[in-house]
Amino acid sequence: MEAVSEHAVISFLQAQGHISIRAEEVNASPGATFPSVFNIRHRRPARNDLHAFTIDLAALLQAKVALAKALEILVSITDKAPLKKVLEQIQASVGDGAPLSAALAAHGRLFSPFYCNVVRAGEESDALGAALTRLAEFTQRSRDLRDSILSRLLYPIILVIAGIVSITVILGLVMPKISQMFAQSGQSLPWFTQAVVAAGGFVQAYWWAMLAAVFGIFIFMRWQYAHPARRRRWDDWLLRMPLVGALITRLEAARFTRTLSALLGDGIVLHDAIVIAKEVVVNQIIVEGMSRVAERVQQGEGLARPLTEARVFPPLSGHLIQVGEESGNLQAMLMDLAHIYENELQTALRRLMAVLEPALVLGLAAFVAIIMFSIVVAILGIN
Repeated sequence: MEAVSEHAVISFLQAQGHISIRAEEVNASPGATFPSVFNIRHRRPARNDLHAFTIDLAALLQAKVALAKALEILVSITDKAPLKKVLEQIQASVGDGAPLSAALAAHGRLFSPFYCNVVRAGEESDALGAALTRLAEFTQRSRDLRDSILSRLLYPIILVIAGIVSITVILGLVMPKISQMFAQSGQSLPWFTQAVVAAGGFVQAYWWAMLAAVFGIFIFMRWQYAHPARRRRWDDWLLRMPLVGALITRLEAARFTRTLSALLGDGIVLHDAIVIAKEVVVNQIIVEGMSRVAERVQQGEGLARPLTEARVFPPLSGHLIQVGEESGNLQAMLMDLAHIYENELQTALRRLMAVLEPALVLGLAAFVAIIMFSIVVAILGIN
């Protein structure tokens, strides 16, 4: 079965009444995974589908529909094959007596540990519908934050791609033809124009090598991020970059504090909530810092001081969390922190775009001006 960990497999089997002897991780062979990209039957459900499933299941449970009947309804109305297959397996597991959290954990690639633990907390408190409703609100908020970031980065990305394509076309197609016209005049070109013409000849002759280099850089970065030590160095370098480091820190802080607040609201103890919440953090430097925080919390310390001394989030987080602990309202304070960091993230993005967009426009204009200047110099030299 597919599961997020060996523990999830054992828990699922025990929930069905079986006695687990051994659970081992088995990696699929490379030859078996390649065709699955082109086979629709092996595609995973999209995030939007899972979000819709959470909302629909929460609505049915809030309407006092039994879990088994609710899953049956969702299976019958789902028309997307990947999601339908997963729902059928979940329905069969629940029908065999497994709790919903264990059935979801068997599909660990789709349902994160955070998702499964929120569902488990809802089952233990006999408020599964309310837990799913909060989970849907959380995922919606996370998706809105991600979409907001992507929408702000979309224009610079399109601008860079359009500029690279335009300059490549000018150098690879237009400049060689213009150089032929100048060659027919029988006069030598200025060195500046010769350099631009040579660049155009290189693009025309070795465009395939340039594409291969881009593909090679992509593969190299994937290889770097696949190794924990190398990924840690890249994550550390990104955190030290001006503007970019502030963006990453606030994004991770918003994710962590919002997730931790949701887990505490579902009755999960602080240490376990920290361990689960750090799963949503991507940067390895911050993950290591939160692991140290979890260890100190397990030893009996509060959250504010270990988080402040870890120095992975802005100093404001430690002060406000200390206030939340002293007032006995840590969950609400964590949610307020999430709102603060999301607002700071939007502000930092606006500042970055205010610097990046003019720089990109001026840079692309400079490249085009250099090409045009080389042509004008050549024409004036011939005349």
